[in-house]
Amino acid sequence: MSKSTEEKRIRQVDLLKRITANPHILGGKPVIRGTRISVEFILELLASGATESDILEDYPHLKPSDIKACLTKG
Repeated sequence: MSKSTEEKRIRQVDLLKRITANPHILGGKPVIRGTRISVEFILELLASGATESDILEDYPHLKPSDIKACLTKG
């Protein structure tokens, strides 16, 4: 099974499990689980013209589904 096929199978609910909010991390802003990277930051990168590939290259610990989760949450 190709990676893109696998990514398509992830349902919206599953994507949102990748996002968490904790009042002790970034003032409670939604972040990608296990990181201090906020949904807002990812959305700002995308809005400024960064591509998913750009973000994944700059933040190799992220997965494509993390970015999709940010878009779903945003």
